[in-house]
Amino acid sequence: MPKSDIEIARAATMESITDVGAKIGIPEDALLRHGHHMAKLDYGYINGLKKKRDGKLILVTAITPTPAGEGKTTTTVGLGDGLNAIGKKAVICIREPSLGPCFGMKGGAAGGGYAQVVPMENINLHFTGDFHAIGAAHNLLSAMLDNHIYWGHKPAIDVRRVAWRRVLDMNDRALRTITASLGGVANGFPREAGFDITVASEIMAIFCLATDLKDLQRRIDNIVVGYTRDRKPVRAKQLKASGAMAVLLKDALMPNLVQTLENNPAFIHGGPFANIAHGCNSVMATKTALKLGDYVVTEAGFGADLGAEKFFDIKCRKAGLKPAAAVVVATVRALKMHGGVTKADLGKENVKAVIAGCTNLERHVKNVKKFGVPVVVAINRFITDSVKETKAIEATCKKLGVKAILCNHWSDGSKGTLELAQHVVSLAESGKSKFKPIYPDNMSLFDKIDTVVKKVYGGSGATADQKVLNQLKEWEDAGYGHFPICIAKTQYSFSTDPTLKGAPSNHIVDVREVRLAAGAEFIVAITGEIMTMPGLPRVPSANTIKLNAKGEVEGLF
Repeated sequence: MPKSDIEIARAATMESITDVGAKIGIPEDALLRHGHHMAKLDYGYINGLKKKRDGKLILVTAITPTPAGEGKTTTTVGLGDGLNAIGKKAVICIREPSLGPCFGMKGGAAGGGYAQVVPMENINLHFTGDFHAIGAAHNLLSAMLDNHIYWGHKPAIDVRRVAWRRVLDMNDRALRTITASLGGVANGFPREAGFDITVASEIMAIFCLATDLKDLQRRIDNIVVGYTRDRKPVRAKQLKASGAMAVLLKDALMPNLVQTLENNPAFIHGGPFANIAHGCNSVMATKTALKLGDYVVTEAGFGADLGAEKFFDIKCRKAGLKPAAAVVVATVRALKMHGGVTKADLGKENVKAVIAGCTNLERHVKNVKKFGVPVVVAINRFITDSVKETKAIEATCKKLGVKAILCNHWSDGSKGTLELAQHVVSLAESGKSKFKPIYPDNMSLFDKIDTVVKKVYGGSGATADQKVLNQLKEWEDAGYGHFPICIAKTQYSFSTDPTLKGAPSNHIVDVREVRLAAGAEFIVAITGEIMTMPGLPRVPSANTIKLNAKGEVEGLF
């Protein structure tokens, strides 16, 4: 029986984090250690890197996710190890796992098999405390907002127009909508409120888009927490909240350095979801890694319609990043599900279903190309895959003018990605990347949404009721029209219907709500039944996560 991910991770021989840092030139005194195997990178050292030349940025994205699994993080880690194995100085940049999905469906998010980041238990649980700091800073602003209302401070906030919710890093559907301040006059003015998961917090988005502490505080100042009775915005700056919030985030904003199973450097920092937020690790970690490595391999959450689109249109646009190449991860199992096969029948060879499911892969590849970035497809191999099935994927990719490479990193680590690594280097060094966001800054906000629906989702267009359209127009008039848009949509389909697999076309995407993220500097458009506070599944992973007799964690996978 094969070892579980946690068994593989626990058996790993980890190097001291100072030795890992030394591989990319980080001196010991620049590392603020959290034990022997985790550290944060000092601000002074980061600032001293600014004049260094940038390495090549590689994005790893994927097809539309299914219960069969795609292995995007695993492939990111495997590719980073593969690049180092062929003699390149490569650094990995990924997001921190959220406790919500760890105890919900995923059970962990640190890669898998022999392509993992370690120490796995720490990374998946409390890590260096970044998410706790982000949640605390967010909820401090919530407390100061309600205190501002309670004492009747100016500007007077209309309790019917409070725009700031609370957050919790857990899946808890019972908190989506609550009534706050019950219990009498001493507890404030009762109002409807609610919780989002921490990874959907605007503080998380700000944390991941800020370039330094000064930029972090500037963005926090700009957060719109509510409106007065005459509909004028009230910002965090007016509540005098940003100073204390920045204090809570001061240490968290320093990027975290860990290692892969093969002792290669990996930055893990920030963690917004891609279905409800922008789905990328922090700009600070990515920019720092680009100064330290010849190649930086990063990922963006879920399928390319969400993570890659937001990586290109939000993160790269705002941070001035220019990706040199992209990898689209696919599995035979997932493509069979897109071709109509049930999860129970995935073990049986079905070339016809693979070919049918390749419509999903084809659209993702074409979408990435629309941003001017050269693409390669990584087939994340499972032992049940047949030669005929993988050949069907290769044939589809050949028609698209891209290479499909079979990868065995889950079982073989870097040895399983050597061909992929060599091809990524050739793409990155070819100079063929002509990166450009899919819409310009000066396009109207609704037209930006409509453009993504048509050009990325394959739909016939976006719709919204007049209230939403009026709100977008108000924000344009207020000077926010140049912001990019961040569409909150199900990760399971190009449409807003999670049951529509493959590559549905000509569907309508209805925007039911829009939210201004003035600090993060984007507009959130909420579609379908997407929730900013997920719930736990019928049988959550938490049911099987426990401590064994030795006091070791079991059940993370």
